[in-house]
Amino acid sequence: MKILVVGAGAVGSVLAARLSAAGFPVELVARREHVEAIRARGLRIEGTSDGTFHPTALADLAEATSPEAILLTVKTFDLPTAVALLGRRFPRLVPTLLPQNGLNVEPSVERDLRAASGADPLPALVRAVNSIPATLVGPGVVRQNGRGELVLRDPARGGPAAVATATFRDLIERAGVAVRLVADLERELWRKALVNAAINPVTATHRVRNGRLLESPYRELARTLLREAERAAAAAGFEFTDEEADRELERVVRATAENRSSMLQDRDRGRPTEVDAISGEILRTATAHGFDLPATRAVVAELRGPRARVTAEGS
Repeated sequence: MKILVVGAGAVGSVLAARLSAAGFPVELVARREHVEAIRARGLRIEGTSDGTFHPTALADLAEATSPEAILLTVKTFDLPTAVALLGRRFPRLVPTLLPQNGLNVEPSVERDLRAASGADPLPALVRAVNSIPATLVGPGVVRQNGRGELVLRDPARGGPAAVATATFRDLIERAGVAVRLVADLERELWRKALVNAAINPVTATHRVRNGRLLESPYRELARTLLREAERAAAAAGFEFTDEEADRELERVVRATAENRSSMLQDRDRGRPTEVDAISGEILRTATAHGFDLPATRAVVAELRGPRARVTAEGS
């Protein structure tokens, strides 16, 4: 099965490496400097999946050949552009994995892909919750600190994308990556959004590694954001107790203590962050239900506004 990985940053690179090692023909579309390094020296994964791998690296989607499965691993802020390009380049839809952070990713991709391709994309779209801890160290080099997993909606429960989901379950498992199947994927998306909403803004605004959230004052800042996210989740129909949310936050912080969060990595590079897809969606949910989340509103403004861009550019 020919696999196309579009937007291969840290996580996309790990998945491309593992799939190519499992014997699948993999084409990887990434930023030019990453592509050139892979072509010259191979794709180096340090840590858990240690090794050098050799997927076909492309700097332009126009160079890709027709895939049988697509891993769309761009960040949420790049999704509209990537989806439009994919729809024009490959109008025949194939199973497409969406492992992005954040909420309401699938509906926006569905809308944009339908507009670009003219076809019903629902049978092809497979939403996933990703917890593979990976950091792009430099061109051609990624560090994976821990195994992580992909969480998928159980295909045995049916639905328009059941066949496509089963395809990805098999592909990912053959690549040696853990897959967990759940009946209620929306709850798992909210569970991760709660943790991301607590970890990412604090680490990004204070420029600290995840493990610092075990210390004051970062612990208290993270818990304030967590409590607000819990309120939004409850309004959306997903109840989490404080104990459950605190336990999950501490588990993730301890497991990723040495990591720089994805939002911090983006800010360090002067790139947009995924704050809109995470904290912004949580804030929109609260607003739609008639209440405010002041701490969440503040970090959204901080990470979305001019100050964030100036700080990132100066770092």
